[in-house]
Amino acid sequence: MTVYDANQATSAEDAEKVIPRAEFRAFGQELIDIVEAAMWKSQATLFKVRQSGETYILSRYTSEANVKIRDGLLDIKTKVGETENGYEIFQPRGKFQFPVKKNELATIFENLQVSVKLSQESYSFDEFLELVALTDGVVAVDVHKERYGFTVDGIICEYGKILFNGAMLETACVESEDYEAMEQVIEKLEISSFENVNYLKAAKRVVGME
Repeated sequence: MTVYDANQATSAEDAEKVIPRAEFRAFGQELIDIVEAAMWKSQATLFKVRQSGETYILSRYTSEANVKIRDGLLDIKTKVGETENGYEIFQPRGKFQFPVKKNELATIFENLQVSVKLSQESYSFDEFLELVALTDGVVAVDVHKERYGFTVDGIICEYGKILFNGAMLETACVESEDYEAMEQVIEKLEISSFENVNYLKAAKRVVGME
């Protein structure tokens, strides 16, 4: 199983058991050319190509709650720390099928740091997006991802093209529980000079929220 396998619903309790990886992610133009040239010199192994359409829910009040809809599931991760090198660590908090229960949505909105009155016991996909549209400080962003997963020295990496509401950025990422090995691979891919920017911050910049 890889990080690119199909989504599966998980409870909050099961998500807590997942060991989170630290992540370094860069966005920019001509980034793919840099990574492709470096990855082959580093004897990279390409293992997966994936395209996906997702919806990210951005909050004006935090960049530490990663809430998105992918493959029909409402997925949340929250930032739990950083490594000494500033690599961010996000802990999975669950992937929920629609209709999503009231108490689960309440926790998600709480992590987005917004107050929402929930009058129903559960909410469908469309009803959830209606709630988002009516809530100040949060916005839904359409995200299309074309990602190429590979490994260098056993460390998971990827590069790809990301569309935020139709605006295209190139991205590259290295992630692992082994922070020292991560740093070495980031250097090998020649992306250490790029700013470390997660999906939330990149999307906010595109839509003018940051």
